[in-house]
Amino acid sequence: MSYYPKRIVCLTEETTELLYLLGEEDRIVGISGFTVRPKQARKEKPVISTFLDAQIDDIIALKPDLVIGFSDIQSQIAQELIAKGVTVWVNNHRSVEEIFAFMVQLGTLVGKGSEAQQLVQDIQQNVKRIQQETKTWKAKPLVYFEEWYDPLITGILWVTELIELAGGVYAFPEHTAGSLAKDRILADAQAVVQKNPDIILASWCGKMFKKKKMLERPDWNKITAVKKDAIYEIKSEIILQPGPASVIEGLPLLHQIFSVWAKS
Repeated sequence: MSYYPKRIVCLTEETTELLYLLGEEDRIVGISGFTVRPKQARKEKPVISTFLDAQIDDIIALKPDLVIGFSDIQSQIAQELIAKGVTVWVNNHRSVEEIFAFMVQLGTLVGKGSEAQQLVQDIQQNVKRIQQETKTWKAKPLVYFEEWYDPLITGILWVTELIELAGGVYAFPEHTAGSLAKDRILADAQAVVQKNPDIILASWCGKMFKKKKMLERPDWNKITAVKKDAIYEIKSEIILQPGPASVIEGLPLLHQIFSVWAKS
């Protein structure tokens, strides 16, 4: 008899993507409406939640033996489900190492612990390869990451770590400890002007980035990244997802961008 969960509801995308990567997608009975990875998930699985809200009765009707969520923001959803007798696992990871731990833990939970560990090891080997290359660079770019535009919100911890791993220097390390967006707000856009980053990365939480809107800010035309048009939009699903996408696709893309700067 198998004691692994057979009917899993995923309240966020990273859980869904990892289960597909491990070949365990048949265990999934419900997903988040924000799921875009993998593409087939939206065609194959019913949508039962957003990030902030969930259709509790619909989840109960699916008869899940496990619901997996992310962060304190989903605590109310978790509380309601627990009150109805549902088993809930809510992750609260914020760093790259914690993303790796989550991947191995979820893999173990569905009987694919060794496969998940191998996936993590493969990613870590790629990280080492990138770090070996960046050691040869004469300089590293100063990077500003913008998660939201009004107010200006800087990058969460795993994003800033990915920037560093990819060969950049993060412009606002003093903000990385803030797990909540409100703790990473820049009170004055002039702070970015003063930092004068070489590269600007933007990922507006799934909203389309509007470069013109950014360039209209007072004095931003003085920033080196603006002068050299070193402004890049990064899709939210490969950088703001605290799971496989950020370390499998987000990290190499950042490294590619920084490599162009380092070799110019």
